Amino acid sequence: MPRAGLLLFFLFFPLAAFAAGASGPTEPLGIDLEGFPYPYPVSFFPLEVNHHPVRMAFMDVAPKSTPNSRAVLLLHGRNFPASYWQPVIDALIGAGYRVIAPDQIGFGKSSKPEGDWSFDRAAAETAELLDFLHIGKVDVVGHSMGGMLAVRFTRTFPERVQHLVLEAPLGLEDYRFYVPPVPESKLIAEEMARTEENYRHYLRTAYGTTLSDAALRPFIEIRERIKRSGDYPRWVEAFVASYYAIWGQPTVHELPLVSTPTLFLVGTRDHTAPGRAYAKPEDQPRMGHIVELAHAASARMAHAQVMEFDTGHLVHLEAPEAFNRALLRFLETP
Repeated sequence: MPRAGLLLFFLFFPLAAFAAGASGPTEPLGIDLEGFPYPYPVSFFPLEVNHHPVRMAFMDVAPKSTPNSRAVLLLHGRNFPASYWQPVIDALIGAGYRVIAPDQIGFGKSSKPEGDWSFDRAAAETAELLDFLHIGKVDVVGHSMGGMLAVRFTRTFPERVQHLVLEAPLGLEDYRFYVPPVPESKLIAEEMARTEENYRHYLRTAYGTTLSDAALRPFIEIRERIKRSGDYPRWVEAFVASYYAIWGQPTVHELPLVSTPTLFLVGTRDHTAPGRAYAKPEDQPRMGHIVELAHAASARMAHAQVMEFDTGHLVHLEAPEAFNRALLRFLETP
């Protein structure tokens, strides 16, 4: 087993063990991941969405070494709960940072309300969480869809962000140029019909990941167990709602307006392109050139740089040591 795959197997072994515990991986899991273990204690922040009360789950992790009086905000991707930040959290708290890792509304342990999902609303909700925790400025790290949210958060609250780190961010191209609108009913039907093997294949091909099957297993089992929940259709509706935000609210046009020091951390094997399957065959090969897109975006920004890794889409899991070194080094820059 490759060293990175072995590291991730042991890192996520407690999650895998829980998912395949006494009741086995077929035991239903509530759509708010009730009972699913996170690496650090989870708290809940009350909010209101469409006049209905909801709760945002978050981990607030104190530094293990001498505190440096700084906080890092971690924004997750679409297919993963905040628990997957564990190796990054461990590195940050070891360096003296306080870490805030929320599950956005509609994801992970947070509420799954009905209706549209938007980066503007998610940015505002995240700011409310920071206010609740009495945190003013943060360093922001966003992965995948979380990279898009990180850009929107930085654009909306520039005075609150000291450094911006975009790991394999989506939104570096305008997907609407290639992908026509897709009916919600079609997306819901496809998600409802997705099998375990189909989802494993999706993670490997869409993300170009080098992770072992053992490292991917906990994330696949989360989805398989949620499918056995009576509320699975509602989970699917919430999941599909975020697709339209990614497709229709690209951040590529906003990046030149970001003056915050920014670091792109991208994998050379990453060719993620949401909606590629719905694009014309001749357009599909033009999508998802993440490394080239990151360099193009960086060139149009005031203070941005790009670092490449021999990974796919999940850089912080595929190359955790190198990722954490680069992250900590960047956070130390003025």
